Amino acid sequence: MSIKALIIGNSDGIGLAVTRILLKKKWDITGISRSKSSIEDPLYKHIVANVQDNNYVEHLKSIIDDNKPIDSCIYCAGIGELLDPSNMEKETEIFNVNLIGMVKTVTHVIPSMLRSGKGHFIGLSSVADEMLSSEAPSYHASKAGFSNYLESLALHLKPKGVFVTNVRFGFVDTKMAKSNIKPFMMSVDQAVIHLLKCIEKKPARYTAPKIIIPLIKFRDFILRLSL
Repeated sequence: MSIKALIIGNSDGIGLAVTRILLKKKWDITGISRSKSSIEDPLYKHIVANVQDNNYVEHLKSIIDDNKPIDSCIYCAGIGELLDPSNMEKETEIFNVNLIGMVKTVTHVIPSMLRSGKGHFIGLSSVADEMLSSEAPSYHASKAGFSNYLESLALHLKPKGVFVTNVRFGFVDTKMAKSNIKPFMMSVDQAVIHLLKCIEKKPARYTAPKIIIPLIKFRDFILRLSL
């Protein structure tokens, strides 16, 4: 029996790469992203939609089928911009995509998983979730909420047979990597290898590369001293 999956934000980057790998494993996948997909596969269906769209929830409802429930949902959607205090219109959009879009997805996917008694929700967060940032405060704050929410859900849902994994990546070589300094940058292929481990092991929290953790904590400590 094939695994039914829903992948949000998969027209490029990590989302596209993991979709291709899982299709090779014969997963039955529906993807949602704001751009068209380059994937052509009989096991793949693509929906063009932005998580901010009014009809995004309707698309989710059309995919959820209790007779063939979603086994795995991976939320890869994310955006980030450097702060421009003279024009802050992007700030709300960053929260809507990075945090609110994920919560909308969880709100409709998790109840279906609970009804079937199994399922795995994976969200792509960032080690930025525990740092202050003068460069991109909206990105860091949205990821802090993202990680806190998902890991709290993991505690609640694991005893019920539904797993939640919060994946905290450092810098990955995608269009999202906009910082001037990018230590221990991973390739997309390396990120996908880590993601496949999460699919197999289903941890509540997964951080990669681990070597970046002490650097992040030290950087945040220095920033807080300057307040």
